[in-house]
Amino acid sequence: MYGSKKAGTVQGSGCEMKKVMNYEDFTEVLLDAGFSMGGGNSEGIYSIIDWDWDKEPPYDTPVKWHTGDKETDPWEWRMRVLDERNDTAYAKFFFRKSGYITKEWYPYFFACRRGSMDFMDMYLEGRISNEAKRIYTSIEEEGVMPLHELKKAAGFGKEDKSRFDRALVELQMNLFLTICGRRHKISAEGKPYGWDSTAFCKTEDFWDREVLKAASAVSSKEAEERIREQVLRLNPLASDRNIYKFIYGRAGR
Repeated sequence: MYGSKKAGTVQGSGCEMKKVMNYEDFTEVLLDAGFSMGGGNSEGIYSIIDWDWDKEPPYDTPVKWHTGDKETDPWEWRMRVLDERNDTAYAKFFFRKSGYITKEWYPYFFACRRGSMDFMDMYLEGRISNEAKRIYTSIEEEGVMPLHELKKAAGFGKEDKSRFDRALVELQMNLFLTICGRRHKISAEGKPYGWDSTAFCKTEDFWDREVLKAASAVSSKEAEERIREQVLRLNPLASDRNIYKFIYGRAGR
């Protein structure tokens, strides 16, 4: 797709991109790109839907935020990819904000952010907070956990909301936890009620061994170069500083 002009495409930051008219178009572009910010702000890197909910699209499309239409609402797509596909992860991966990474590209981010280190390696090095450890331990014990249960199991009260939220993002940014769908709250009578709750699981439980094996086969230097090259294909104006933070999840050189 890169460097070629096709009917039904729009000129993006770098290469000609297919106009996104619906969910199917979105997944097609995402698989080609490999990753994307989840919202309308590209953060100086790249977002497939690069307009916010209160802005007009740059081209004629029925795609609109927060309509509830599963075919044309990008807000619905974040869970739809998790429910219907096994080749895409969605979580707060970039700049402490939501984003998508496909199965093809996940090993490169894994190699840069975790390498061969497991959770205890990072914790003992002081790179993981005590609050994050409480959350991770709860997930290890229970497996998939909805947000409301996870908060309670990890011992966080209402007054701890900001600490809990920071720690949960920390685990997502370091690729230890990822979103794996939604779960209903269950009443004392065993019946579902209320709004769906976001569910989390360990990265190792979300992906098959093939992804983790691919991550162990590439060096962080090689992985960084591959991601950097792809970012610049999508957005030649991306700055070195932003690219580094996008890749590693932290400020650097």
